[in-house]
Amino acid sequence: MVESEICEREKGSGLLIHPDYEGRVTKEWFKPDYWGERAQPVSTGGRGGAWFLEADGSRLVLREYRRGGLVAKLSEKAYAYTREQDVRSFSEFRLLNQMHRMGLPVPRPVAAWYRKVSLVQYRAAIIIERLDGTVPLAELITRLRAEDWCALGKTIRRFHDAGVRHADLNCFNVLVEGSRFYLIDFDKGRIQPPGSASSWKNANLERFARSLRKVAGEAAQRKVWDAFMNGYNGSQSA
Repeated sequence: MVESEICEREKGSGLLIHPDYEGRVTKEWFKPDYWGERAQPVSTGGRGGAWFLEADGSRLVLREYRRGGLVAKLSEKAYAYTREQDVRSFSEFRLLNQMHRMGLPVPRPVAAWYRKVSLVQYRAAIIIERLDGTVPLAELITRLRAEDWCALGKTIRRFHDAGVRHADLNCFNVLVEGSRFYLIDFDKGRIQPPGSASSWKNANLERFARSLRKVAGEAAQRKVWDAFMNGYNGSQSA
């Protein structure tokens, strides 16, 4: 079996590295100030805390884990620590690695990091490869053709057939490159065990529909939804 990660640990912190980046990534890579002008803030979607990076010819994305909602007022960047395998950056790194090996359209993970800031809290970040030439779906909703929406439906169905549960399927976490689609930001995502209830799939689709309505309006969402669902339902496994 090909090694899919390299783990380095120091007191109170940990670092996962994809083997292709062995000997290059250090914990300094997770500090935006380290990159200077080679780090440019990502301006669309999310809660901030993401940067495009240029690293020795590699084009990457650094993303800090940040809370939203009311809890962010208490602690924007710190999460409760239970055990290392539950650290958000490590979980997402391993999920991306698994999906990439499955041939699903996701960015390849580069490295994941965390550091305990107390006995019970930690901060974390992840670096992934940048998907060049892509545009967030949120910017293209009214410009895509029916066949594009059908292709997107087929793409989402591929993830669902593989048991992949995206925790926040919205139109900022779908990237478009021509007629190809990618999913990003798998924080709190998981692969459901075989035989588990499938109600999460409908919840996933409803969340995506709400996002389309929020960004483009109800009329625009209704206009594209039939084509999207035709693609989704037409890709059922035999």
